[in-house]
Amino acid sequence: MASKVLFLHNEHLATEALLGEAFSEQGFDVDTFGVVPPHRVNDPAVDVTFPDFTGYDVVVPLGARWPVYDEALRRAWVDTEMQLVRDAADAGVALLGVCFGGQLLAQAFGGSVARSPQPEIGWYDVTSDRPDLIPAGPWFQWHFDRWTLPPGATEIARTENASQAFLLGRALALQFHPEVDLPLLELWLADDRDGEVVGFGHTHDELLSWTKELADDAATRVRNLVRGFVTHVVRQPCPSS
Repeated sequence: MASKVLFLHNEHLATEALLGEAFSEQGFDVDTFGVVPPHRVNDPAVDVTFPDFTGYDVVVPLGARWPVYDEALRRAWVDTEMQLVRDAADAGVALLGVCFGGQLLAQAFGGSVARSPQPEIGWYDVTSDRPDLIPAGPWFQWHFDRWTLPPGATEIARTENASQAFLLGRALALQFHPEVDLPLLELWLADDRDGEVVGFGHTHDELLSWTKELADDAATRVRNLVRGFVTHVVRQPCPSS
């Protein structure tokens, strides 16, 4: 029986893109679940009935534009999602959090998330202590918040501005966006109505050109990241076994 991965689309524009392809190459069946529908993007405190996370080998909470610590969102669905990832971890399910999803894992397991004094948008060099899990090199960033590590977590990658990856049991949290390819970035830029990219000192054309130049190398790094995650996290015995 094939292994199964569930990607949580916390918002509709934050999809799995390159990550979905990489998990498929590792033999996983891919499922997705949408949390906040497109018509509620400006009012995301919706009622959500989540699927059973324990029916999967891996659950991947993806990105979102809202703060994971927003109290209205916590009451509506973020606290529920956090409890579900804790329950999944207790059941031996591996977790891979991406940006908002990584911050959600940090918050769920006892860390904190707050506004960063140095937001990051664009391609940044990431220093990695575990290149078997986080290949070094430029990774795409688009975030305004950052985490503090949960108790017992080990930071394994960083930039000058923020922690970029930590391991906690069978959970790997990422601050950067390994999933980004050119079509996904084009969707994000088309939705950049508030001019966050321009306000940060970039142009849309600069980010697109940069992404085109890095496309082949980025796809290879994503495949290596997922292969390392599957090898060193997903397929390792549970600590309690």
